[in-house]
Amino acid sequence: MSVQSPTIWNWLSIAALGVIWGATFMVVAIALEGYGPLTVACARTTLGAIALLTLMIALKRPLPAFTPTMSRYLIAIGLLNTALPFALLSWGQQYVPSAFAGISMAALPLFVLPLAHIFTDEKMNTRNTLGVIMGFIGAAVLIGPGVLRLGTGWEPLGQLACIGASISYAVSSIMTRRCPPIDPITMAALLLAIGTAALIPAMLIFEGIPSMGAARPTIAIIVLGVIPTALAALIRVATIRSAGAIFMTLVNYQVPLWSMIFGAWILSEVLPLRFFIAIALILSGLAFSQWGNLKRLLLR
Repeated sequence: MSVQSPTIWNWLSIAALGVIWGATFMVVAIALEGYGPLTVACARTTLGAIALLTLMIALKRPLPAFTPTMSRYLIAIGLLNTALPFALLSWGQQYVPSAFAGISMAALPLFVLPLAHIFTDEKMNTRNTLGVIMGFIGAAVLIGPGVLRLGTGWEPLGQLACIGASISYAVSSIMTRRCPPIDPITMAALLLAIGTAALIPAMLIFEGIPSMGAARPTIAIIVLGVIPTALAALIRVATIRSAGAIFMTLVNYQVPLWSMIFGAWILSEVLPLRFFIAIALILSGLAFSQWGNLKRLLLR
């Protein structure tokens, strides 16, 4: 399918994804009020998998040929794109503000660039390199003195867990680019199913069979599975197919901003000055490294 100039619906989709993914960290924080981190991550992947598998069957999307290569890619991407980052973010958000988790996700494209330089034919240039350096400085500011306090409490480990989730997403992005051809809706459904298969045993071992919690965290878990996991995946696929992957990168600029807004507004989180400095550096580095793509979008 050929990529066309973004329509008004594409722009509305990008805006919706920014709000949905930006609010995800706030919703995770609410779910953690009544459930353990692995239970939250497992419920999110399970509900998302059920929704997308149902859609895949309803739309009669084709299954891939499960060759050894395809199977290895799907298992690795499923673990790195769903199970591991969902678990790390849920665990880390027990000890850090939801805004921190949102800002840490802004660094995702900056992790992707050097990995793509090493493992694909997408090579970095001077502008990319300077943008990545600027973004990494922002990530260091975001963590602040926390890394120096390892062993003194859970907050520094929670910070590293959120950064680790961003790195996990970055690695999975590179593997997704190298994966053999597969229908995008089928791929999204299978990846969530693989994440579910990995998280269910982990949840049962470490947290046991969950019991029904209060209404607020229970509703939050349902929202996590249906909206930012399943619905957002469909919007993402539709937008990329019609407007292109470069257009989709505009979401990266919105997510940390919305995570800070929802964290302060809904959860009454106190946002230290370094959060604002970090987001300025990370978004500036992102814009600098992707200036060519942004310029092409503006010209379109």
